[in-house]
Amino acid sequence: MKLLLTGSPGTGKTTIAKRLAKKLGCFVVNERDLALEKGIGKWDHADSELVIPLGALKKAASAELKKHKNIILEGHILCEVKLPVDAVILLRTHPELLEARLGGRGYAAEKVQDNVFCEGIDYCKKHALRNYGSKRIIEVRNEKGIKETLSNILEELRRREIIGQ
Repeated sequence: MKLLLTGSPGTGKTTIAKRLAKKLGCFVVNERDLALEKGIGKWDHADSELVIPLGALKKAASAELKKHKNIILEGHILCEVKLPVDAVILLRTHPELLEARLGGRGYAAEKVQDNVFCEGIDYCKKHALRNYGSKRIIEVRNEKGIKETLSNILEELRRREIIGQ
């Protein structure tokens, strides 16, 4: 099983990916860690972020998909590349909750607003729909807690027969 987990920063991608992988016996690959490991991307000091070229990310992610039978690729810009996955899990969070989460992490006010704006305009959803179509996307809200979110994801993966009962 090959899954892609995406969403705006602060929606819980890394936490959910790790917990989901533990339940499903999957290997997890984080886009940022992959980019750093492969030496792709450049650090933008002005924005304090790693800028990853999409073509290089797609190539590196595709190689990881070939190496692992059961894998979860996790990251916020993965929605922008088309990869051979069974399903795309799109995590969503209400913009006000997202703002509080990112502020609590110490994000700069401008970065918080950029990410809240992206969530508000469905940035990841629009890219995921363009690359994967609605049938492969599992949209899940992560607002009430990790256990409930995991349960909702697992239920939908079973319903779509991506995993067994």
